[in-house]
Amino acid sequence: MKFPNTLWYLHHALYQHDAACRVIARLHKEVSTAREALSTLKPHTGYAAVAAPTLAASAEAGGVAAQPVEAAGLTPEIISQLQDKATILTQDRKRRGKTMPEGLATSEAVKSYKTLASHPGLHSASNPGILTMDVHAADPSHILTGGNDRCATVFNKDTEQVVAVLKGHTKKVTKALYHPEEEVAITASPDSTIRVWNITNSSQSAIIRAHDGPVTGLSLHATGEYVLSTSLDQHWAFSDIRVGRLLTKVADADNVPLTTAQFHPDGLIFGHSGPIAALSFSENGYYLATAAEDSCVKLWDLRKLKNFKTIQLEEGYQVKDLCFDQSGTYLALAGTDVRIYLCKQWETLKTFNDHTAAAMGVRFGN
Repeated sequence: MKFPNTLWYLHHALYQHDAACRVIARLHKEVSTAREALSTLKPHTGYAAVAAPTLAASAEAGGVAAQPVEAAGLTPEIISQLQDKATILTQDRKRRGKTMPEGLATSEAVKSYKTLASHPGLHSASNPGILTMDVHAADPSHILTGGNDRCATVFNKDTEQVVAVLKGHTKKVTKALYHPEEEVAITASPDSTIRVWNITNSSQSAIIRAHDGPVTGLSLHATGEYVLSTSLDQHWAFSDIRVGRLLTKVADADNVPLTTAQFHPDGLIFGHSGPIAALSFSENGYYLATAAEDSCVKLWDLRKLKNFKTIQLEEGYQVKDLCFDQSGTYLALAGTDVRIYLCKQWETLKTFNDHTAAAMGVRFGN
C-alpha cells in the first residue's frame, strides 16, 4: 500500500514542479518584453513600470464607452512601428541638412509683425478663459482651443466661424492637440481623462482613462497613432488613440508629479518631472527649450546634455508655452506676453502685449 501512495505523491509533486516552471518561464518572458518596450521608448530618467489600477468601463456622454485601464502592453508590431518611424524621420532630417525652407520669414519681417485680428467669444462668457491652443498643420486656418468652460472649440480664422464645439469633459480643458493630418482633436483635463474627438461631426471617438489624477501634458507621436500623457499622479502613459486603449503606464522613480512631456522629433520620449511649465524641441532634434517657475528659459544641447543658454526674463514673468518654428530659426514664448526670439543670437524680435491676461499657448503657421 505504501508504494502506490509514494508513487502518487511523487507524480503529484512532479506535476506541480512542471506547472511552476511553466509559470516562471511565462512571467520571465513577459518581464523581458516589458523591459524591451520601455527601452524602446527611451525615457530620459529612471522609471518603473507599474500595473494600472482597475476601473470598470463606463458609458459616457455621446454613448462612448471608456476602455478598461489595464495596460495592454507594447506588442512587437508597435515597437517595430515606432522604430521604423524614428529611422525615417532621422534620415529625412539628415537629408535636409541645414537648408532653410522656402519662404521662411526673415528676422526683419518678423520684427514688423502686428496683430491682425482678435476673436473673443469662442468660449462661455460666464466662465471665460482659454487655457490651451493648437493649429492644424495641414490647414493653419483651423485653430483648436480649450477653456475653463470644459469645452474645446475648433475655429476657422479665415471665415471667422466656429467649426465645432467639443463637449464631454467634466472639468476645464487644459491640453489640446490637433492631429496634423486628420480632423481629429485630443484633449485632456483635470478630470483625469484624455478624450479623442471626431471634429467633422463634433463627437467623441474614444475616452482614455490612463491616469488617477489631473492630466498635465499631451504629445502626439509622429505616427499619428499614439499619445504620450503626463499627470500629477506621478506617471506617464502611452496610449493608442484609435481604440482609446492604454498601452503602458510608468511611474516616476522620484515619486514626484509630472507636469509636462513631449516626444522628440524622431518619436522618442523625453519627459521632465518637477515644476516645468513648458518645453519644445527644435526640429533638428538637437536643441530643447524649457521654462519653469523661475522666470527664465533654458536652452539645452541634447548631444552634450548641456545648458548652453539661459534667457533671463523679468522678475515674476510667467511662461506658459514655448514653440520652435519648423525651421528651428525662431522660438516663440507665451506667458505674461508673447515674444519671438531669433535663435543663435537669441535676440527678441517682436513682443505682443494684446492679451489682458497670460497667453496660454503659441504656435507658428506655415
